[in-house]
Amino acid sequence: MSNRIPNKHGGGAKTNKNGLLFEQTTSLDSALKNMGFEVRNFKVSYKHSFIGYSVPQVKIYKEFLEKKGIDYSNYNSKKWRPDECFINERNKTAYIIEKKFQNTSGSVDEKLPSCGFKLWEYEKLFSPIGYNVKYIYVFNRWFEQSQYDDTKEYIINVGCEYYFEEIPIDKLGLEEFL
Repeated sequence: MSNRIPNKHGGGAKTNKNGLLFEQTTSLDSALKNMGFEVRNFKVSYKHSFIGYSVPQVKIYKEFLEKKGIDYSNYNSKKWRPDECFINERNKTAYIIEKKFQNTSGSVDEKLPSCGFKLWEYEKLFSPIGYNVKYIYVFNRWFEQSQYDDTKEYIINVGCEYYFEEIPIDKLGLEEFL
């Protein structure tokens, strides 16, 4: 069993000031801007100091990997499309962010355990250029139900992370900017 403890707090009116709040319609760019970061043309800065990239979906390829000389087809058999990706240039880590918001049981239940496979796929893309990868789920409160306990334990055991409605800013290597 992992020693990592997932975030079981935050969200709504009581959001931790040190967390990036995500709602069903919130983008990473919006969450970063709400915390005082600048986001322009996929580049993230704080007080004019370049920090990294915010590249959603297929933009991860065109706006970052291809510019680093990575052709996905040399590493993966298909293009994966993360909801969001923050690439921190200071700690050379790509944070793959998948947002899952439910209010009934459904097909997403079966998709959650795929995070270990997807982490492996993203590691194949980023390791040739010296970047680490973190795979993070942002869940709404629906996933706090006990029926998801085994799934959440599995997510942690395969090296992925999950948080409810927010990502603590230190989990993206941005704590120095608070």
